[in-house]
Amino acid sequence: MKSRNLNLVSRVQEPTPKWFRIVRNIGLALSAIGGVLVAAPIALPAAVVSVGGYLLLGGTIIGAVSQTAVSAEEYGDKNRKSQENSKENSSGESGNQP
Repeated sequence: MKSRNLNLVSRVQEPTPKWFRIVRNIGLALSAIGGVLVAAPIALPAAVVSVGGYLLLGGTIIGAVSQTAVSAEEYGDKNRKSQENSKENSSGESGNQP
């Protein structure tokens, strides 16, 4: 990963961790079920249509949030390397000073 400051487009384009792919697929399934209930061609009770709307909304939010997840391992490796370099530089600089 090139930068820690990711905008929305680059977050969505990064690989999604396995757990969040599973959650995203569950969200898509909930959205599909909710969409079928809301747009059903037959008359359904108002409670069923209302539940369908909530499923549609919840599934959409779950799918969108889980798609923007980025693996923290890449951040950890980068942070570890930068911390080691900063420690080496600070100890080397202190040795040069009288």
